[in-house]
Amino acid sequence: MMNLKVIGTGCDKCDQLYANTKEAVAKLGIEAEIEKIEDLMEIVKLGVMTSPSLMKDGKLIVSGQVVSTDKIVKLLQK
Repeated sequence: MMNLKVIGTGCDKCDQLYANTKEAVAKLGIEAEIEKIEDLMEIVKLGVMTSPSLMKDGKLIVSGQVVSTDKIVKLLQK
């Protein structure tokens, strides 16, 4: 199962990225664990400096921006 982490400190953009990620997973019809990482210490441990960001299986695929559902679909298919 794919592991996705939406990383950000609870801002509107972070919430939007989280919503878009959930939508993308639903569109693809795949099973994925989607976590929302809002704890600053946890974010630092992951080595992420900009939010919102999205990690797929421990690899950063979106950094410092909100991307559309369609863009996330493409990124998850890689």
